[in-house]
Amino acid sequence: QVQLVESGGGLVQPGGSLRLSCAASGDINSNFARAWYRQPAGKPRELVASITPGGSTNYADSVKGRFNISRDDAKKAVYLQMNDLKPEDTAVYYCNSVYSSDPFRTRLPWGQGTQVTVSS
Repeated sequence: QVQLVESGGGLVQPGGSLRLSCAASGDINSNFARAWYRQPAGKPRELVASITPGGSTNYADSVKGRFNISRDDAKKAVYLQMNDLKPEDTAVYYCNSVYSSDPFRTRLPWGQGTQVTVSS
């Protein structure tokens, strides 16, 4: 069973930056897309960004121009560089392996996530 472990979250001031990492144990199969989701307190989980095996990326409108997703298949890792953070980015962030044709369709059990808090 593949396990996902997210890290890199923390408390940051508005306008600051964080880089999230997601490591996978086991065979995560690099032939699938990878994605970052987030879940603000009391709200449903939402798709933030996705990246296909070929490197094509998609972003939620709310993060376009501020966030950048990347992957390193040799390390079975996916990253989320977050710049110009806003209070509304506060959430628990999760990664997953998804289908390129439907990044809302996840393939693996969720990890524990990493908390990002944007506050002055």
